Amino acid sequence: MINHFGQPCPEKYGRKTVESVVAALQEGNHDTLLCEGDKGLLATLERFMPPDSQARPSGIVFNMAYGIQGECRYTHVPAMLEMAGVPYTGSSPLGHALALDKAITKQLIRDCGVPTPNFRVMRRGTESTGDLCFPLVVKPRHESTSFGLQLVYEPAQLRQAVEVIVTQYAQDALVEEYIEGREICVALLGNGELEALPLVEQDFGERETRLITWEDKMHMAVVEPQKICPAQVGSNLATILRDISVATFRACRCRDYARVDIRIDRSGHPFVLEINSMAALGIGASYVLAAKAAGYTFSSLVNGILDVAHARYFGTGISQAEQPSNRERIYYAAG
Repeated sequence: MINHFGQPCPEKYGRKTVESVVAALQEGNHDTLLCEGDKGLLATLERFMPPDSQARPSGIVFNMAYGIQGECRYTHVPAMLEMAGVPYTGSSPLGHALALDKAITKQLIRDCGVPTPNFRVMRRGTESTGDLCFPLVVKPRHESTSFGLQLVYEPAQLRQAVEVIVTQYAQDALVEEYIEGREICVALLGNGELEALPLVEQDFGERETRLITWEDKMHMAVVEPQKICPAQVGSNLATILRDISVATFRACRCRDYARVDIRIDRSGHPFVLEINSMAALGIGASYVLAAKAAGYTFSSLVNGILDVAHARYFGTGISQAEQPSNRERIYYAAG
């Protein structure tokens, strides 16, 4: 950085996960360099993979950079790479910006007919809630990993929750109706044809707080929800969940891979909460669990993400030393 200026990014990948991805790429017979997504990135990349005589890229970046500070932080490294003409995995700056803005995501998918909980964007907490019904979920508009997530039951709690988010995260609060019921995530891989990996359910057991909190994701909760994969979902509902997940992926202009989080109410109606355009790749993450249930190893998953990104740029994938096997493939054509 030149200056510490703007809201700092609260997210980071653990060193162990990053090194696991590097090892997986090396298993795929790729030369690798682990580097920081900071202002020195382009000079580092130019030394590691200079252009060939045809001025074509001689390498590709496996992007795991959440950004450092400011708004739309996921966009920073992809924008730098596009400026420099370096291909990379994952969504474009546009896709990340849309997915990281929860209010825009909900407007886009609602326009496509995808159900999502009713919501308002608030700055003070005293704005009219309109037809919203308590309890309400309050969270920062531009964060992920359940940062700042709160469940409120009456207006005084709502006002306080919004004030906390505006003060702590320097951004508006998204306020949406709480959907009591099951929580399912759908992991997607690909572009023109999307592979929907086996569904993952968050099992809250008898826990009173039936939401995925920051403490859950950091493995700090006293009673952490258990992940069930494949989730026990009827075939008709499973098809609907995959369809609305793919529609969300398309509406938010995501690429290569993403995870869609969905709540299913007690009547069996699904509601998309959000999409994560850079789904976590930690060993215990839902995306990785879904991939393993589909027959991928961690190495073949990482190299598979690289493969679909390479095919998107160059029309052909990279030959993989290890292919997933014994899995049911569910593909969705571009639409």
